[in-house]
Amino acid sequence: MHVRQITASKLLTLGAFGLLLYVGHQAFIPIALALLAALILSGPVEMLLKFRIPRSLSATVILIFFLAATAGLVDMMWAPVQQWYSTAPATMKTIKRKLVPAAKFMNRVEEIRASASNIAAAANPTAPGAAPIVAKTEDSPVLILDATRGVMVSVLTFIIVTLFLLAGGPPMCARMTAAFVDDLNSAHVLDVIEKVRKEVGRFYVTTAFINLGLGLATTGIMMLLGMPTPYLWGLIAATLNFIPYAGPATTLIIVTLVAVVSFDKLGQVAAVSASYLALTAVEGQVIQPLFVGRRLEVNPLLIFLGLWFGGLFWGIAGVILATPTLVALKVVAENALSGKALMEFLGPNDPEVDKRKRLQRLVPPIGRKSKA
Repeated sequence: MHVRQITASKLLTLGAFGLLLYVGHQAFIPIALALLAALILSGPVEMLLKFRIPRSLSATVILIFFLAATAGLVDMMWAPVQQWYSTAPATMKTIKRKLVPAAKFMNRVEEIRASASNIAAAANPTAPGAAPIVAKTEDSPVLILDATRGVMVSVLTFIIVTLFLLAGGPPMCARMTAAFVDDLNSAHVLDVIEKVRKEVGRFYVTTAFINLGLGLATTGIMMLLGMPTPYLWGLIAATLNFIPYAGPATTLIIVTLVAVVSFDKLGQVAAVSASYLALTAVEGQVIQPLFVGRRLEVNPLLIFLGLWFGGLFWGIAGVILATPTLVALKVVAENALSGKALMEFLGPNDPEVDKRKRLQRLVPPIGRKSKA
C-alpha cells in the first residue's frame, strides 16, 4: 500500500508539473532556451576566462557574437525565402499540374464530402429565423501589436537570462544549489552540473561542425544537380539537422518539392532525393558515431516521444529542447548515485552492449571457481 501511495504521488506530481509547463509555456520557453544557450556557449566563456578576461566581459562578447551570427544566418535565408514565398501561388499550380492523378483523387474525395454535407443539411434543416452567429474578431493591427509585443518580451527575456547564466557561471550555480542541497551533497551536485554543462556543450559544438559539413555537402550536390538557390537548401539542411528524425525528413520533403517544381524529368527529381538521402545516411551512420560516439546516445523511441510531447506542449521550442533535455538526463544518470535504472531506461537498445553486460556478470563467478 505504501509503495502504491508513493507511485500515485509521483504520478500526480509529474502530471501537475506537466500541466504547469503547458499552461505557463510563454514564461518557461525563453528561460529554457536561455538555459540551453548558456550550456552551449559556456565553453567559449570558460576558454576566455583562462586568458584572464573577466567572466562578465567574455559572456557579453560571446553572446553578442552568437546573436550576430544568428542574425546573419537569418539574413542569408531571408531573401531566397521571400522569393519562394512570393512565387508560392505559381509553385502550387506547378505542383498540382505535375501531380495530376493525386489532384484528381483529392477532388473526387472533396466532391464526396460535399455531397455528404448537402445530404446532412437537407435532412436537418436549420430553424427558421435563426440568425447566423458571427464571431467577434479583433482588428488586425491590434493582433499584430500583441504578437510583436509577445515576441519582443520573449527575446529580451532570453537575452537577459542567457547573459546572467553565462556571467554567473559556476559560482552562481554554487550559491543557488546550496540553498536546496545539503552541505554533504552540494559538491557532488555541482560536479554533476559541471559535467552536464561540458557534455551538452561538447555534444552541440561537435554536432554543429557535423551539420556545417552536411550543409556544405548538400549545397555542392544541389549545385551539381542544377537546383535553384542551392545554398538555401544547404542552410536548411544544416539547421534542421539539429532536430533528430523530423529535421532530415522535413529537409527531404522540401528539396523533393523544389525538385518537382524545378525539373520536368522524374529522374532529376529522384536524383535530388536520393542524393540527400545518401548524405544523411553517411552522416547518421558513419560521421555521427565516429565523432560523437555512443556514450551520449539515447533510445530512439524516447527521442521520438520527446519530440512528439515537446511539440505538443511547447511547439517548435519544445522540439528544439527535447533532445538536449534527454542528453542532460542521461549525463545526470551516469553520474548520479542511484541513476542506474534511469541509465538503462534512457540508453540505446544495442544487442551487442547487452551481450557484453551479460558476459561481465558471468565472468566473476567463473574466475573465482578457477582460482579455487
